[in-house]
Amino acid sequence: MSTALPERDGSAAVVTLDRREGPFGEVVLRRRGGHYEIIANGCFLMDTVDGRSERLLVTAALDEMDRTGPVAEPAVLIGGLGVGFSLAHAAAEPRWGRIAVVERESAVIDWHRGGPLAAFSAGALDDPRVEVLHTDLLEHLAGDGGARYHALCLDVDNGPDWTVTDANAGLYGADGLALLRRRLEPGGVLAVWSARPSAAFEEALRAGGFTDVATREVAVARGVPDVVHLARRAR
Repeated sequence: MSTALPERDGSAAVVTLDRREGPFGEVVLRRRGGHYEIIANGCFLMDTVDGRSERLLVTAALDEMDRTGPVAEPAVLIGGLGVGFSLAHAAAEPRWGRIAVVERESAVIDWHRGGPLAAFSAGALDDPRVEVLHTDLLEHLAGDGGARYHALCLDVDNGPDWTVTDANAGLYGADGLALLRRRLEPGGVLAVWSARPSAAFEEALRAGGFTDVATREVAVARGVPDVVHLARRAR
């Protein structure tokens, strides 16, 4: 039996709800039919049509952690608030003891605090375990005295090979991966969302000292599947 996958309706009317210029360029919130989408610097970033792969980002990280034994009240960092699917999914899991979400665009945070995207983050911003960090992910990772996490779940680009801004490319190279390893607890899990698989990123993870490198796929209506790249910091 085949299952019909959600499909974006290219014929639906598009309405621009908000457009802002920030330190990283333009960010736009649009409504297309009954769904919302975020555009960054003219590049489609994400929409509310189908959140399965964004939820998998969190679920896969937790599953990978459990593979070597459950952790009591683990801490997770979500890189990118986006349309809220990953954060809402994490907040719905009572096992997480601390949930930090990094979002560099003030507009995106506003759209969740009483704006059109509030329904998709499902009240997670008010969860006492949740801390919203309004900062750039690379700056946060490089900060002195930073906390460690049991899982890092990153969805700030369309993938390691398709970044929203040029500066983000540094996140997926040797220096960026070293920062990520430093912020993980021993045995902690890194999960990175991508709109397409990246063999080069898998090799970079292995070269950067990560173990248990794997890729989980989520089929889409057309084209290559969305994926979550997984890796572990050695104990």
